[in-house]
Amino acid sequence: MAITVMKRYEMKYLLDSSQTDYLRRRLEGHMQIDEYGLTSIASLYYDTPDFRLIRASLEKPKFKEKIRLRSYGLASETSPVFLELKRKYDGVVYKRRVQSTIPQVERFFEGTGDPGGSQQIQRELTYFRDLYETLSPACLIIYDRTAYFEPGGDLRLTIDYRPRYRTEGLNLTESMDGIHLLEDGRAILEVKVQGAMPLWLSSVLSEGGILKASFSKYGEAYKKELLKTKETPAENAVSRLLGVA
Repeated sequence: MAITVMKRYEMKYLLDSSQTDYLRRRLEGHMQIDEYGLTSIASLYYDTPDFRLIRASLEKPKFKEKIRLRSYGLASETSPVFLELKRKYDGVVYKRRVQSTIPQVERFFEGTGDPGGSQQIQRELTYFRDLYETLSPACLIIYDRTAYFEPGGDLRLTIDYRPRYRTEGLNLTESMDGIHLLEDGRAILEVKVQGAMPLWLSSVLSEGGILKASFSKYGEAYKKELLKTKETPAENAVSRLLGVA
């Protein structure tokens, strides 16, 4: 958690329960589970009132960016949280991160304080905040993660179980409950590496039929919420008949 600047490739895959079991077996001897084991993570995404950031991201541009506040487990007013600025350009992910507290971050978005961390990262976060002007909490993403690392290498792999979201109760202190994003038994694999994926892992994924997928937790949550606001063709017809369309 001490890392504040990251540059790496990140690849995502969707797993069913049998693929998850297969992968965990095949990782033995190559990678180790980190010291935190299974950890519940909550990420509070900030966006503009018209959801400019996530709408742009869903268009799959060459460059995209997002800002979020992350906690490991439920947070309190004094516990450490992490404000992260994440950018992706041409397949490479760049992340800036500072440790802070909830009140400090709230003051930062109000324009009355700084979020902590180095001056350089503070400047980048402040520029981002001022560029988008009207950022506020938009969506809370929660999941249970097991992280693996390669001893002596830079390869990192995470498996996220039970990804869920909510658009009410947008804070890191209330609960870890939410609406599920995937069917029961499915999980999200992320492979994170600074260079090329090792051949042994490519073989493991290929032999397990594990294919790369484009999946954004915040993006999926946004699409689910958007669908709730749209009527079906039948509902539109009824509305017209009743004279309310």
